[in-house]
Amino acid sequence: MSEFLKDHTTLRVGGPAREFVVASTEADLIAATRTDQPLLILSGGSNLVVSDSGFDGRVVKVATKGIVADVDHPDDIGCLGATSVKVAAGESWDDLVATAGRNGWVGIEALSGIPGLAGATPIQNVGAYGQEVASTIAQVRTWDRLNQTQRTFAAAECGFGYRTSRFKADPQRYLILEVTFLFKQGTLSAPIAYSELAQRLGVELGERAPLVDVRRAVLDLRASKGMVLDDSDHDTWSAGSFFTNPVIAPERVPEGAPAWPQPDGTVKTSAAWLIDHAGFSRGYPEGGSVTLSTKHPLAITNRGGANAADVLELARVVRAGVADRFGIELVNEPVFVGLDLLQA
Repeated sequence: MSEFLKDHTTLRVGGPAREFVVASTEADLIAATRTDQPLLILSGGSNLVVSDSGFDGRVVKVATKGIVADVDHPDDIGCLGATSVKVAAGESWDDLVATAGRNGWVGIEALSGIPGLAGATPIQNVGAYGQEVASTIAQVRTWDRLNQTQRTFAAAECGFGYRTSRFKADPQRYLILEVTFLFKQGTLSAPIAYSELAQRLGVELGERAPLVDVRRAVLDLRASKGMVLDDSDHDTWSAGSFFTNPVIAPERVPEGAPAWPQPDGTVKTSAAWLIDHAGFSRGYPEGGSVTLSTKHPLAITNRGGANAADVLELARVVRAGVADRFGIELVNEPVFVGLDLLQA
């Protein structure tokens, strides 16, 4: 019986896989990648849009487990100020964030509520509410499919940028096996770097707050935008933010749009603002099988029974509307399989 990828993605679209393999050990994971047929590594499926025709090859579901800190008890390292944590690629990301909060591991608390697995986070350099996963990664251990050997990259070698990395740039070469994080130890968060989160916490930008309070505030904010998975809420049947925030020259930022200066002199602006001000409100189009979230215009959602073609059609309409209105080309954040946003 065919395994349909719609059952393994948060957007709930995608046709059958020719072959579907679940790998629960590193040895199984590496062995599963040794194939001459097309290969798709499936993590949590939260950043993936698969065509209705499915995937004509082998899909490997990452299911490895393990979180190992460099000490057994967090109280033992209070005087050291930091701890190293090795995390298997198949561990739930949000479970790791919750564990970090309980153990006083500082630096990923603002990344609460993000679906998916730990091994996928370096690929996209996952970020939210002023934090990026790259800021706490010490190294990434991989299987190099080209040279058939393990290879470990220090953080400086990972090519991290805004929603990108060397692993995203060369997706068929490196299979992530394990991520090592280096966390500061404490009860307070990293400095709050996102104004909406600071307001929710009642602190100033740059101040710190208790880890438990930051996690709770982020989960509340994400839930209010339909970004915490809930089977009963179709606003969460999505791939998260569908477009990245454009990074453009300062003079190209539309009047009134948010603008976050970047180190290289460019400015990052809000894709959600652009979409909304181009005439695409929350819930657009009303009554469709695929619409923008009723809580946040940056998410494209499945209202039930939708297919990938419907998703792609709405994405193209929104992208074209923003380009016509502001002259800015939006770039999709999810990975497409068997689809191309730029081709009709």
